Amino acid sequence: MKHKSLIFTIGSVMLALLACGGTDHPDLVSQQPKRSTNNNQNTPSIGMPIDITRLEFPKLHGKGSSVYVYRAPDPTNAAHQIMNYALEWDHTKRAQRWSCWMSTAPTRVKNWSRAQWKADKKWHGDPFQWAPEIPNGEQPPVKNEFSQSLFPDGSKGYDRGHICASEDRIYSKEANEQTFYMANMQPQVHSFNAGIWKQMEDCLRSHLQSSDTLYICKGGTIDQANQILSYTRSKFIVPKYFFMAVLLKNASGYHAFGFFIEHRNLTMKQMKEQGISTRLADYVVNIAELQRLTGIDFFCNLPDNLENEVENKPLQAVKSEFRDWGINQ
Repeated sequence: MKHKSLIFTIGSVMLALLACGGTDHPDLVSQQPKRSTNNNQNTPSIGMPIDITRLEFPKLHGKGSSVYVYRAPDPTNAAHQIMNYALEWDHTKRAQRWSCWMSTAPTRVKNWSRAQWKADKKWHGDPFQWAPEIPNGEQPPVKNEFSQSLFPDGSKGYDRGHICASEDRIYSKEANEQTFYMANMQPQVHSFNAGIWKQMEDCLRSHLQSSDTLYICKGGTIDQANQILSYTRSKFIVPKYFFMAVLLKNASGYHAFGFFIEHRNLTMKQMKEQGISTRLADYVVNIAELQRLTGIDFFCNLPDNLENEVENKPLQAVKSEFRDWGINQ
């Protein structure tokens, strides 16, 4: 298939596209608040895509990292390309720092199923593959690298854990295939990936109204030694913690929260047996706390006054705003 993406590296110009004063999504500008002072926003220079000013983007890390923007046909107009998702790749650490994307009603329509890959003549199963623009040697091998590596407790095997989840990009076959790039993967032990992490992912999908827009940034911790759990057999990072930063735009304004959780080899049942909470509410943090924990400046493209408001709300106020999501108990 034809892969459409944009890429830029901080400090050097690579392949890029500048949208002349616009964005790749016709609804994006109308969904953003009116601009006011913003001292920490991403500012595209020559060679950088305008996409980095979108609300789902955190502050770019720089320092040998690149941002890759993947595009797919607009589900409302196939002749038009929209940003499917983007990720930041650290070339030195050989790891992705985060993936981010925007969820709107058109991109939540189900036009493809992961199960359909089994009948696809090319893949006959999940289409895991290297991201075409990132050197293959920087990415984990497609097969066996995660599954044949040991968890610290000696048990074998990690899943190829999607950061931008396959189920979040089912509005087209092309959009879904792009989520299977190895650059969008982190090693996740199966009990975690199919357990409480999945519960968190499902939470983000289950409570949206058709008019809601959700801006999402997810990843695993790769930047601090005490937040790295282990390494795979070829020395790819296994994060000790995983996170989600969520910004909701609805009829009442902007609201945000984060999830931050330790990467454990425990099923939901085993967590309960060991007295470890399985209540999502116990892993909710406000964005200011998530930024302290991860070192990432989320939602930096919001005007400063609005950014400060949504990021610094007391935790109980944050949970109350999302009480319909079941995270305030």
